[in-house]
Amino acid sequence: METPNNRKDSKIFHEILEKYWGYKAFRPVQEDIIQSIFDGKDTLGLMPTGGGKSITFQVPALAMDGICLVITPLIALMKDQVDNLQRIGIKATTVYSGMSRQEVIVQLENCIFGDYKFLYVSPERLTSELFQSKLSAMKVCLLAIDESHCISQWGYDFRPSYLNISAIREKLPNVPVLALTASATPAVVKDIQSNLRFKEKNVFQKSFFRHNLAYIKRSVEDKEVALTDILRKTEGCTIVYMRSRGGVKEIAELLQRKNIPANFFHAGLNKEEKHIRQMQWKDDETRVIVSTNAFGMGIDKSDVRLVIHMDMPGSLEEYYQEAGRAGRDEKPAYAIALYSKEDNTKLKRRISNEYPDKDFIKRVYEALCNYLQIAEGYGINSVHDFTIMDFCKAFKFPVLPTHHALKILELSGYIEYTEEIESASRLIFLATKEELYHTLRQDRKTDELIQIILRSYTGLFSDYVYINESYIATRTGITQGEVYEILMRLSKFRLIKYIPHKKTPLIIFTQNREAQKYLIIPKTAYENRKEKSEERINKVLGFFNEEHICRSRMILSYFGEKEAKNCNKCDTCLKESETPLSNEELESIRELLIKTLTEPTLITALAESLPYSAEKSIAAIRFLIDNEEQFILKDGVVSLKDQKIK
Repeated sequence: METPNNRKDSKIFHEILEKYWGYKAFRPVQEDIIQSIFDGKDTLGLMPTGGGKSITFQVPALAMDGICLVITPLIALMKDQVDNLQRIGIKATTVYSGMSRQEVIVQLENCIFGDYKFLYVSPERLTSELFQSKLSAMKVCLLAIDESHCISQWGYDFRPSYLNISAIREKLPNVPVLALTASATPAVVKDIQSNLRFKEKNVFQKSFFRHNLAYIKRSVEDKEVALTDILRKTEGCTIVYMRSRGGVKEIAELLQRKNIPANFFHAGLNKEEKHIRQMQWKDDETRVIVSTNAFGMGIDKSDVRLVIHMDMPGSLEEYYQEAGRAGRDEKPAYAIALYSKEDNTKLKRRISNEYPDKDFIKRVYEALCNYLQIAEGYGINSVHDFTIMDFCKAFKFPVLPTHHALKILELSGYIEYTEEIESASRLIFLATKEELYHTLRQDRKTDELIQIILRSYTGLFSDYVYINESYIATRTGITQGEVYEILMRLSKFRLIKYIPHKKTPLIIFTQNREAQKYLIIPKTAYENRKEKSEERINKVLGFFNEEHICRSRMILSYFGEKEAKNCNKCDTCLKESETPLSNEELESIRELLIKTLTEPTLITALAESLPYSAEKSIAAIRFLIDNEEQFILKDGVVSLKDQKIK
């Protein structure tokens, strides 16, 4: 690829940025990533939540000749980005689970012949014969991979389907890759580049340090009382994170009774409810949104003052992303974790829920195949509506372990379990304009309806178009039910193809049904993931149970930033101001340990040899063990790496 001089490139990038997004300048690191991609280099962009990751592939793609293939596992975010691009006049489309084969063909052929700039696709679609055959005819200029930590077995959200991406690279040998993630440890950063077959290491990273954000842990006995107290004593927009759908509704109603403007949000709400609640919160009509982790992806609100965790996340990556939704406007903000003694037990119990016995997983698979009437040796690529509550009721299975059993079966390659897909209504005209005109003259109401649709939407004769029956009903002056009935009648006569709004989880069989005795749950889907989950849970426990080390420094060290200074804002910094252990003192302890550890030594004896209190010394030693590879702790004995313990 020929590359103009950097000054000319920069001018093109700024023109595109201002034309489509209205910004005059890029955020830190954005332009460096864009230039790297434009120069044809494989690039990893490590940008914290709210750093503007999508701009880094959208801008260079618009400056290139061809289409950008965007791989992401989040269907809702996929649709939002496509809608946003279309709204500003950029041709984009998506292919995801739940679409018919004909719909997929139409969208892929549009990408070949229709001058589209962006195709969003889930990693599971990459291996289908249909996609592979159409891909070879596309002129792809850039391969962008969102949530790229999913390709790493060390990541908190490893997805085997992401490993399919390396095969796509073989089909696109001269196409640069942009991998993006908001949170990755050094091991994950290394793994991403290796698994994506980077030609050379190339990472652009924005520091994880948030100068305006204070991480606060509050040890409490009654979380509801503490939450209400915090909200009454503070001001500003707030997100409260919990794990259960029932819990978010209960807490939102509690706050409403306390006259605090609040509402709840979770993945089970329909599209319209989600939109209304998001907009009420964005417009400050609702001060507090109580939510599961379904809330936040793609939500761009800069003035969030508080993020409060009622339940603890399963990893520091999740915590950092969720906490990081506070204070994007660079003004003071707080991430508050309400922590109780029960949280230790709850976090550890999560492992047994997320990794039920393999025998149980096999029983779930057998029951699923019977429930969906799939015979042995059949079922590959079949798509089934699925409601987990009905399934569990039919077979008397507990819901939470069953949900995770299905996820493990997905990771094992037997099924794809797509939760709560919500598809807006879609419409395409099958009749010619002449045939349509002849038919419409027979019925005034139908005529008016179609004329309104034709004036409201474009491309109806060549592609499926998403429509809104409520909007059409308002414009035509008839009821939404009448709109549905007319469109169904026209669809019956093959004048149009109308696919009404639908919301349902799906089970897709990616292999023929296997006999239960031959079912294999590989280590990568079970033992390895369980071990990593336990490690991540222990890191979370260590983070929240630590009382002496700066919380910002702990997070930064977890992500590989070892030279950080105390933030002087978190609860431990404020507490330690009475008896501080500075960054310099911690470095001094590190040097003393290296000199002292001529042989493996008990941690208590090691602490006594340091010129600090035993409590502080042990806290410092544990921090160094957790965050520096050269120190190892086993059975209460500290040693240097590769040092033999007698």
